[in-house]
Amino acid sequence: MPLKLGLGLPQMHQYDLAHDVTTVARAAEDTGYESLWVFERILFPTPATQGLYGVPGLAWPDHYRGVADPMVTLALAAAVTERVRLGTSVLVAPLHVPFQLARTFATLDAASGGRAVAGIGTGWSLDEYAAASVAPFEKRGAALDELLDVFAAVWGPDPVAYQGEFTTIAPAEVGPKPARPIPVFLAAGGGPAVRRLVDRADGWMPVGLGADKLAEELRKVRDVAAERGRERPLEVCVRANSVYSAKPFEGAGRQPFQGSAGQIVEDVVAHAQVDGVTELLIDLSTTMRDAQELVDVAAEVYAGVRAAGV
Repeated sequence: MPLKLGLGLPQMHQYDLAHDVTTVARAAEDTGYESLWVFERILFPTPATQGLYGVPGLAWPDHYRGVADPMVTLALAAAVTERVRLGTSVLVAPLHVPFQLARTFATLDAASGGRAVAGIGTGWSLDEYAAASVAPFEKRGAALDELLDVFAAVWGPDPVAYQGEFTTIAPAEVGPKPARPIPVFLAAGGGPAVRRLVDRADGWMPVGLGADKLAEELRKVRDVAAERGRERPLEVCVRANSVYSAKPFEGAGRQPFQGSAGQIVEDVVAHAQVDGVTELLIDLSTTMRDAQELVDVAAEVYAGVRAAGV
């Protein structure tokens, strides 16, 4: 089966949200992309309490300024497309009231004819937690577990009832229901997160940091899955955070998915060869000047990947 290809939607401050989200969504579906994706950043601290990803001294990138709400962005894309799946990569679980987020996903899935994909993680920004979290940073794993419980309850049959640490749902009818079971993908890096992944998720969303490293991490996930008796296949959707340039990157030090369209295609093909990878999300949006450049480069990359037989 050919590798499924997804595209990141424009959410950053250089885009005209009133027009560009729908323009890119339509063009991506027409090109052949199978899915469209959004990510979540709710603020840009000045100064930041901590570095990017919690690494001391690592600056937050400029494209994290003014990121559009992910679920609103997906709703815009849903309205102008018919086939592509609509996913989050990823939402930060503790920044959302579980009951409300479950209803939002159910509504998106029902309205789009069964195309939603819930990609969830725990996040890393103390500033975002301080502004919006329903649970302290130290309880981020418990908050994610409860969110998954609430998803299952709200998306299941009525009456819905749930009692947890952060959520209480008295027996009630809750609708609309999803058009079909919504796939849940998790971002997981190790330890308890991987155990949660193999026990509870439909798919895994690693970041593409090189085909060899991806293969190594996937082997670790499979080992945990075997230890815990998981039998059903785990979908693997790799996030390719791309840094595009019109000219090829020359010299040593090039990172995966950095450089020209041809170099990005090469990296997509390399990651596609890793056994078990089912989908690759190409996020080109951060380094594009505008929607037209995003549409053009996305089409070039798609054509190149398919021409390579992937």
